Parts: sequence; structure tokens; C-alpha cells
Amino acid sequence: MAGYVYLGAAIVLELCGTTCMKLSDGFSQKFFAAGTMIFYGGCFYFFALSLKTIQLNIAYATWGGLGVILAAGVAKIFFHEGISTPALIGIILIVVGVVLCNFFGAGH
Repeated sequence: MAGYVYLGAAIVLELCGTTCMKLSDGFSQKFFAAGTMIFYGGCFYFFALSLKTIQLNIAYATWGGLGVILAAGVAKIFFHEGISTPALIGIILIVVGVVLCNFFGAGH
């Protein structure tokens, strides 16, 4: 169970890092550039801890899949970026893939 707590922390920190990267304006805004590096450092630390108890394929699929979904939500809500129908279909397919990996992956 601790592995999934670490994975959750990694996902949240990755989302914060990605948001800071957007706000850094190509790393010209030093505060957000520093935030990007700090959040990504924490993200990789917690992701590494999660790998002690979660298989790499499951952890990475979950991390990547949830990261895409949450980043799309942040982009839509905070940056008013649109999501096209093909992109939405792609996100739905990612959700299906993450669910399949988690429930029917090699470790289950």
C-alpha cells in the first residue's frame, strides 16, 4: 500500500512540475523554472520509492496515464486550453490501458 502512496505523491509532484514548466515561459521566469526542477526531483524520488513494491510496468503506466489525464484537466481549467475530440478519445484509451495494466498486468 505504501508503494501506491509514493506513486500518488510522484504523480502530484510531476503535475506541479509540469505546471511550473508551463508558467516558466521557456525557463525565463526563474521562480517557476526552479519550481520545475524541485518538483521533478521530488517526483523522481517518490517514483523510485514506489518501485520498491510496485512493478515497473504497472507503476509507469499508472504514473504516465494519470499524469496525462490530470495535465489535460489543468490545461483546460487553468490555462483555458481546448481538448479536441481525438485528444479526448486518446485520453479515454489511456484510461482503459491503465486500468487493464493495473487489473490484468503480469503481477496479477
